[in-house]
Amino acid sequence: MCSEVYTVIMDRLPTSLAQMQQMPEGRLLEPAHTAALTVAALCLYPTDRETALQMLGYLQGPRGLSEYDKQFLADRFRDKDYVPRSYLAGATPQNSYGPTVPYTVTVFEGPYSRSNFEEGYLTLHIRSGGADSPRQIKLRHKPSTGQWFLWEQFLLSDIRPPAAADPWA
Repeated sequence: MCSEVYTVIMDRLPTSLAQMQQMPEGRLLEPAHTAALTVAALCLYPTDRETALQMLGYLQGPRGLSEYDKQFLADRFRDKDYVPRSYLAGATPQNSYGPTVPYTVTVFEGPYSRSNFEEGYLTLHIRSGGADSPRQIKLRHKPSTGQWFLWEQFLLSDIRPPAAADPWA
């Protein structure tokens, strides 16, 4: 059972780092905002890899993106550009993961989201329209600024393919 549910609604998904930073969510003061912007950056990756990497670097804060992170993303996006869209409301295999507008990301806490042994970290869950179980995104709080930064994401795991591309659909 989840204890807290957060919904982030965006009229449009950012297409540049400057746009992301200018959005109210871009201040990264709420964990759900960082999670939703992570989804937005991953949605941009298939069409503008470099900008998406800039956004993800910003979302990771002082830690930044490593070469491993960049290679991991490149590997996960081979032939599966629809996966990040599946976290937006309305996106399902039946509509080729076409989300509804405004873009809505709903995240929730689970029973172990705020583990005592990892103070300063928060694990949120996001449902995919193409998976049976929610995926996790782990955030780290920076007390000096009050911001929440992306620490780990497990959002690019395999999901059901779009119905139009599934020979078994």
